[in-house]
Amino acid sequence: MEAFGLKEDTLFDTAGFYPADILLPRTADMTTWAVIACDQFTSQPEYWQAVEEAVGDRPSALHLILPEARLGEADEAGEISAIHTAMASYLDSDVFRTLPRSMVYVRRTQTNGRVRQGLVGMVDLEQYDFTPGSGALIRATEGTVLSRIPPRMAVRRGAPLELPHVMLLIDDPKRTVIEPLETEEGMETLYDFDLLQGGGHLHGSRLTQAQMEQVARALAHLGGGEEHPMLFAVGDGNHSLAAAKACYEERKAAAPEGAVLPERFALVEVVNCHDMALTFEPIHRCLFGVEPEAVLSALLAYYPGAHMGEGEGHTFSFTWSGGSGTVTVPAPRAHLAVGTLQTFLDDYLASHAGRLDYIHGEDAARSLGRRSGNLAFCLPAMEKAQLFPTVMADGVLPRKAFSMGEARDKRYYVEARRLR
Repeated sequence: MEAFGLKEDTLFDTAGFYPADILLPRTADMTTWAVIACDQFTSQPEYWQAVEEAVGDRPSALHLILPEARLGEADEAGEISAIHTAMASYLDSDVFRTLPRSMVYVRRTQTNGRVRQGLVGMVDLEQYDFTPGSGALIRATEGTVLSRIPPRMAVRRGAPLELPHVMLLIDDPKRTVIEPLETEEGMETLYDFDLLQGGGHLHGSRLTQAQMEQVARALAHLGGGEEHPMLFAVGDGNHSLAAAKACYEERKAAAPEGAVLPERFALVEVVNCHDMALTFEPIHRCLFGVEPEAVLSALLAYYPGAHMGEGEGHTFSFTWSGGSGTVTVPAPRAHLAVGTLQTFLDDYLASHAGRLDYIHGEDAARSLGRRSGNLAFCLPAMEKAQLFPTVMADGVLPRKAFSMGEARDKRYYVEARRLR
């Protein structure tokens, strides 16, 4: 592929993962530069208020994103315009330095002290399809909610930069792609700093050309031997990647035939599903503006044989201002408890008032659930070994089936890439 410094018939085409012209701040305080993914703490505006107070007017990724906690506010269009203006200003004032044709090896010390390893580069959106059951190299792990794509498209459309919080997973039990870099020498340290709001620590190094080729060969081998290989599964940021794909399709439709556009690619972090530091955490559900007792009664009536207390079947706990407990649904049709609960919630909210949000972290969910008019459901964790086989067999998992780690361990925005 002759574009962005990539040569025709390059090794990276086979792997589907490419070096990118990565932008990093020249002199900014990295602790206040990096902020957590925009889809975190959506029902906790106090978190984002604390971030705003810590950042102030300093150069920061905070000024280049729209936290979903602020989606739907009166001047959303004005906020998006301000984001695009800030991006252009940062580019014009040389806030960034460019790392041509680079990949970044990331070591993230999580809040539990474990170190998660990742690799930042770019993927080809022609190789990504969020349609359930697709044979694409990059596939969604959950059902894509089409109504959630336009707000993300509004931020990306016309933006001169992208900042990634997308994390792709590879199924590499022998640890052949990322983990060998841990003992490699010759990498340039790019950053090494503590993250805001107790998010842990982040260290990034730039791979040599030989190391990038080593990664590409290992990825190509990992996906070899199958007619329709699934090399990457979207672990975090599925709707953001879907929005990037939709924006690319818009641009492609208006571009001359055969043109290779910057929007064709998306910056991502790749993580091994079998990384010992990576845990699959459940994403809990919280209902707002409901009558909790009425919801619980409806849930028991929805599934024949459902009962309070633990038992055989799918079990999930609940919390509201009147207390807490457990519900069991025997002989469930869904493979996962999250599927059983989500089916009920979708049907209930179709005919009753209330709002549903997806909450990372059991403590946060229970805290919200204890507020008047709210009801939180907490779900069990999903086994990592179920991910790739389930997606390849069934197409997608239930919506918001799992999260990779706790909320504060999510990817922070650090690297950027020019789109215009």
